[in-house]
Order: sequence, then structure tokens, then C-alpha cells
Amino acid sequence: QGQLLAKSWSSLFGGAALRGPIYSFNGRNILADPLWPRRLAWHGSTPRGGHARQWDCQGWRSSGTAQGMASALGEGRLLAGQRHNCSTP
Repeated sequence: QGQLLAKSWSSLFGGAALRGPIYSFNGRNILADPLWPRRLAWHGSTPRGGHARQWDCQGWRSSGTAQGMASALGEGRLLAGQRHNCSTP
């Protein structure tokens, strides 16, 4: 929608808070909409931006217990992810 999310590429990953709002593909503001209670950015990356092969939800099945890396959007550290069950909405 044309707004600036971060001042620079490094600030996007280095601790600066994202500037909101952030919209889903259907136009909802995910930082305020109750449809998005967890407000996670799923990325499957290490903190340095590499592929976290064990934690990328690759091959996920709804009945499985696989985990993937995701970060809370409000924390400002996009790749400082934690593992979450791949079935988490």
C-alpha cells in the first residue's frame, strides 16, 4: 500500500521496529486484526539469514509435529525467530 516498513535493509533485520500497518494479501492490517492473534512472520531462516533446514516446515502435514522458525512482527528483529509448530495458525 505504498508505506515505508523500515528505514533500511539492515534495520529490517537488526532490531528496529517495523513501521505499520502491515497488510495481508486480503487487505487486513495483521498488527490490529483479531484474525491474526499470533502476528508471526514465518521465514525458516537462521538469525544470520541462512536456511534453517530443520525448521522450515518443508514437507509439513497437518497431522505432524514439525516445527518452523517464525518471528513476532512487533519485536523488530525479523530473523530472531523461535520455533513454532507448523500447524500454528
